[in-house]
Amino acid sequence: MKKLLLGIVSLILITGIAVNASDLIIESKNQTYHEDENKIKFNGNVKVTVDDLKVVGDSADVNVTKDQKLDTATFYDKPYAFEIKKNKKREVKANILKVSLITKIIHAEGDTQSIVFEGKTPIVVINADVQEYDTKTGIMTANGAVTMKYKDIETLSNSAEITTDKNGDLKKLVLIGNAKVKQENNESFADKFVYEANTEIITAYGNTTSNAIMDDGTKLVLKSNYQEYNQKKSIFNASGNVRIWYQDYYAVGPKVTLYPTPGSNKPNEAYFTGRSSITQGVRTIFADKIKMTMNPKSFDAQGNTRTVIRNIGNGDEDSMTLGL
Repeated sequence: MKKLLLGIVSLILITGIAVNASDLIIESKNQTYHEDENKIKFNGNVKVTVDDLKVVGDSADVNVTKDQKLDTATFYDKPYAFEIKKNKKREVKANILKVSLITKIIHAEGDTQSIVFEGKTPIVVINADVQEYDTKTGIMTANGAVTMKYKDIETLSNSAEITTDKNGDLKKLVLIGNAKVKQENNESFADKFVYEANTEIITAYGNTTSNAIMDDGTKLVLKSNYQEYNQKKSIFNASGNVRIWYQDYYAVGPKVTLYPTPGSNKPNEAYFTGRSSITQGVRTIFADKIKMTMNPKSFDAQGNTRTVIRNIGNGDEDSMTLGL
């Protein structure tokens, strides 16, 4: 996930170049200016160059303020912006691309796609209805069917927000609305995901579900109101109506911490705290603390334990009675 986020941030750096550049060059077959419209119009093979950044399109116009300052440059008919540095190429495609020279905001709308290439191989792809970057705050937002892909990692959400520092390094990533993060066969769902770069912690809020495929191919499902994943330590914390399904185990509790097997990032030991229960077949064990282990499969219940076995008697003549 960290590599994915850093790749996305490198894409954002395109916009910083446009803002800080001192020279703007616009080439086209035709250029016209009508004072009553306060617009400079460009048509036919329009090419805009700002240092290493280039924008190519069929048509564009630039708004001019009353004091003859350039305001917003708008590119139409599926413009294409790109930057090449060393072995990396960064590009943005959209139906319309707007660059505000006053607010320093880059706005792409309509089937937007941002791609980072390493050589000829795409390493990061972002698709959304709208993408926008505010160079003053260092915040990039994407809205409408937002998807991000980095190698085998994919995310999906209604909207996304990325915050960078003055150096362009990642500070925070937020995925909002029907959010999903998938890597290989593992996937997580939540109303909202937040990633903090300095701690390398991913936090999921609201209707959270994580599905982990174990090394033997079996699946562990974790549902809760809140989940937190520490990437450095591969440790999960979950709270609020926690439920875990693993093979024929079903465990419930207010809070759980999952630890991996040494040398692996797969969860192997689940520690429930607070009044919890674990069910296997017709037997349910209640306890103050429960440890559930996936490999080797086992559990240990401690503190005020109570066992309930369902349907031990069904009213037949051979049912267990005291003979009264």
